[in-house]
Amino acid sequence: MKFLLDVCVASRVLSDTLARLGHDVLSARDGLADASDQTPLDVAYREGRVLVTEDKDFGEPVFALRLPYSCRLRPTT
Repeated sequence: MKFLLDVCVASRVLSDTLARLGHDVLSARDGLADASDQTPLDVAYREGRVLVTEDKDFGEPVFALRLPYSCRLRPTT
């Protein structure tokens, strides 16, 4: 599986663990740290990655604006 770890969850431990399990991991800290919220969504969609984040700001572009994304988002309770 391909993952894009957003800045808020992009720890070395998580990245290394996912990679060790055979996943393709891209960290937003590697070139996307200063990007707008739209950029990680675009990269994840274009590359077929699951965007892992704790940032609730992604709800507006995905749900309200209906912009494309590559996976289903599950709201937290």
